[in-house]
Amino acid sequence: MQRLALEHIDILFIHDIDRFTQGENQPEVFRQAMDGCWRALERLRNEGIVSAIGVGVNEWEVCYDAIRQRDFDCCLLAGRYTLLEQEALNQFLPLCEKQDVAVVVGGGFNSGILATGATSEARYNYAPAPRHVMERVARIEAVCREHNVPLPAAALQFVVAHPAIPTFCAGTRNVGQLEQNLEWFRYPIPDDFWTDLKSRGLLREDAPVPRCDHERSVSVMTR
Repeated sequence: MQRLALEHIDILFIHDIDRFTQGENQPEVFRQAMDGCWRALERLRNEGIVSAIGVGVNEWEVCYDAIRQRDFDCCLLAGRYTLLEQEALNQFLPLCEKQDVAVVVGGGFNSGILATGATSEARYNYAPAPRHVMERVARIEAVCREHNVPLPAAALQFVVAHPAIPTFCAGTRNVGQLEQNLEWFRYPIPDDFWTDLKSRGLLREDAPVPRCDHERSVSVMTR
């Protein structure tokens, strides 16, 4: 608390206890986090020093295991619920709704490609985008052009259409990027756009989508 110069903390996350980061050591690191870190954070929450505690990882499966085992308020999930990936709809997001666990999506542009499009420099999961990802994004971009919708606007608005996801944590280097993110968030996207994505197999049929006349509240996170 002294280092942070704070008297209270809103959210504390247990960070990077996933397979992507820990490799073969992940099961043991995860166990230590659930048996050790969680107990320390629970005590801080009970004392009123912290309002909420959560897990911040790169895999929805790890979030799913964590909220099944311990009482968490939220999860920070990087890149696993986006226009490109919706497997989190299978188990994780339904459980979040049932247990009232909020999800903050980080990496909602899949570390770049859903903001830049399928360019030669496109990044996916912190590395050059593979061919099959480039091809799928190019198909999504084609639908965007047909409906005059910026790809980043579609990527951002899609994520927060899910009832368990109140916040898209979009990285910003400066005020200009922040203003651009807000503009994409408010961009009017016709309902037919989402219908076309689903009819072409580019979006899961059961994925919640925003409605054009829906009033959105803007939650901004910067760091």
